[in-house]
Amino acid sequence: MKIIELKETITASNDLDAEVLRGEMKAKKTLLINLMASPGAGKTTLLEKIISNLSPKYKIGVLEADVDSDVDAIRVSMAGAKAIQVHTGGMCHMDAGMTRCGLEALEYDELDLVFLENVGNLICPAEFDTGAGKKIMILSTPEGDDKPLKYPLMFRESDCLVISKMDVKDYFDFDLDKCINRAKALNPNIVIFPLSAKTGDGFSEFIKWLTEQIEEWIR
Repeated sequence: MKIIELKETITASNDLDAEVLRGEMKAKKTLLINLMASPGAGKTTLLEKIISNLSPKYKIGVLEADVDSDVDAIRVSMAGAKAIQVHTGGMCHMDAGMTRCGLEALEYDELDLVFLENVGNLICPAEFDTGAGKKIMILSTPEGDDKPLKYPLMFRESDCLVISKMDVKDYFDFDLDKCINRAKALNPNIVIFPLSAKTGDGFSEFIKWLTEQIEEWIR
């Protein structure tokens, strides 16, 4: 398993760098998705299920960003994706320059879809444009339906909200309608998919949407 060490790009032009990278990815017909969530929300489990569903049709790569370890990269590799672990040197997010370094190490040119599994938290990753074509965030039901009130920027910045672990919703007194209304108040255009990666409930609708995003990007 290849592991590369990255440091934050100290530049005032991260947004410009991100736009350049996004244009390059579009030209090469590779969709980069920034996947963001709190630790334990189920990012890697969701990725494993996505890979098993889409790998017969698309070539998929994953950048696993973390401060240390390679356990997640091993998991998604076993699921069938080309994966690389990137260590952020203690940084709590990825920026455009760091993402570019990871993509180059991944050798993504022949891939249709690349996921950046960002460092687990709901603050820093929302503040830095990585050059991704789409941003997906995950909120797990044990975290509570009030997260849009506490971390509004993440919900404003995301194109898609996956509400995960719906199979245990009732154990945590999670009010789905309240969560959806709060998220929509912050971002009327956000697309929301309540689902369970464990049971598969709601997953087909999410895969349909994701496939539409890939096809639109690579056409």
